[in-house]
Amino acid sequence: MTAILPLHPLRYRTVFISDTHLGFRGARADYLLEFLESMECETLYLVGDIIDIWEMRRRGLRWSESHNAVIQNILARARRGTRVVYIPGNHDEMMRDYAGMTIEGVEICMRATHQCADGRRLLVLHGDEFDTVVQCSRLVAMLGNRMYAWLIRANHWVNRVRQALNRPYWSLAAHLKHRVKNAMQYIANYEDALVHEAREAGVDGLVCGHIHHAELSERDGLLYCNDGDWVESCTALAESQSGELSLVDWIALRETLGVTAEAGKAERRKAA
Repeated sequence: MTAILPLHPLRYRTVFISDTHLGFRGARADYLLEFLESMECETLYLVGDIIDIWEMRRRGLRWSESHNAVIQNILARARRGTRVVYIPGNHDEMMRDYAGMTIEGVEICMRATHQCADGRRLLVLHGDEFDTVVQCSRLVAMLGNRMYAWLIRANHWVNRVRQALNRPYWSLAAHLKHRVKNAMQYIANYEDALVHEAREAGVDGLVCGHIHHAELSERDGLLYCNDGDWVESCTALAESQSGELSLVDWIALRETLGVTAEAGKAERRKAA
């Protein structure tokens, strides 16, 4: 059980998470577990790169208790009646062999169409098929993955220092990504390609992951939603009971919930 638990669960109609990269040392499974234990939803979409098979093949199995707890939480939801839809990404692409099957209550598919409570239809897919680097050169993609892993390891030590100074979590990789012009152009090109695919599919918008860049915006009359990741930003996309979509920034929200929990304890002590 985690320390950050609100007095009342966060309640959503639908939650979309992706790029958790379980099995990778840089995965923030601890934060993800906090989020999962703090919320309830009717449908949970796992939008790819949930398990980082690439990294485990390269560096061996790195499977901590928190990573296992995340999987057990998801499977327990499926057993209790939550609809869980798993859309494998490129880092867990071997799971694409099981598309069309339901395993332990989890539906596995290549892509899905989600209908919001307000009637809007959203195409849900991981998005790596629209990444020119991944599609054109697997070797370049693997080298890029190694550089990214190095950044995340550096980020670990940066945040150890920040924690000692009582400073909040900060992502070095995300900071550099926003500073580099070519990286921003790559993101823009990726978003354009996904919006075009949504238009071709005749839907109102899309939900994707893959590039570790959370975004919720309207582009050319279509809704573009990227639910982010659980390595850098620790974000999810959530739908309310009325169909409103919002990005959940868990790093920011957990601070609020932590303060609320402390305030609740103080009130109970006063009452006693």
